[in-house]
Amino acid sequence: MATAPSIVRTVAELRRQVAAWRAAGERVAMVPTMGALHEGHLSLVRLGLIRADHVVASIFVNPAQFAPHEDFDAYPRGEGRDAELLGQAGCELIFAPDVAVMYPDGFSTRVLVDGVSGPLEGEKRPQFFGGVATVVAKLLNQCGPDVALFGEKDYQQLLVIKRMARDLDLPVEIVGGPTVREADGLAMSSRNAYLSAEERATAALVPIVMAEAVERLRAGLAIEAVEAEAAARLEAAGFGPVDYVQAHDGETMARLGPGPVGAGARLFVAAWLGKTRLIDNWAV
Repeated sequence: MATAPSIVRTVAELRRQVAAWRAAGERVAMVPTMGALHEGHLSLVRLGLIRADHVVASIFVNPAQFAPHEDFDAYPRGEGRDAELLGQAGCELIFAPDVAVMYPDGFSTRVLVDGVSGPLEGEKRPQFFGGVATVVAKLLNQCGPDVALFGEKDYQQLLVIKRMARDLDLPVEIVGGPTVREADGLAMSSRNAYLSAEERATAALVPIVMAEAVERLRAGLAIEAVEAEAAARLEAAGFGPVDYVQAHDGETMARLGPGPVGAGARLFVAAWLGKTRLIDNWAV
């Protein structure tokens, strides 16, 4: 039977427990989350237990990465359920701070990562990566893990965090975990809970369109033509707007095209279905 993880809400409590593990010569992994957990998050916990002796998960819906018109208030929350799932996966400690702990009165620092943050989400959600980089920098500094794990479903975010950790000389290994998918191929996401039954059935078209587009790119078809065709298929099925279907370099996030792709390319998509924004990416 899984042991329920301890929940701490202050940086001092978090550091006290991590220091005790370190004093015993043990390694610590961290899985930052915004809660509303699914198998994708839990797979990162299990991966963390392969790389370390203990896993800390954070649960914090970060207001700094939401624009005023976005879904901060509606974002799904459920700490009790999340704690149960984390315990079953082997997590021993949850850091669940209040906003006042993360952003006390007078907080005025922001971490900005140029380059890999520029295209795609950087254009569509200009506030997003600054909010992500700032909160992740704080979490890594607060916990001091040996390794921190993030899902490849948010691939551009993973690159931003890797670059931030490298540039700031943070003593932590950043590891990406494979995207976990539903039986029909849809990438797991907390926001999938917003989908109606009809929308959920339509959403299954995203991995189908992406897989077929990737095959066309591998066959040497021109990038722009493949992108346009994939976007048109999604729009015809009821998605809209389609924010992007674009191929980028998987290390630098440089835009690719117009000719055939080279090694290391990834195809990225973001599209709205009703009030839900779905994102995904596939290696080419």
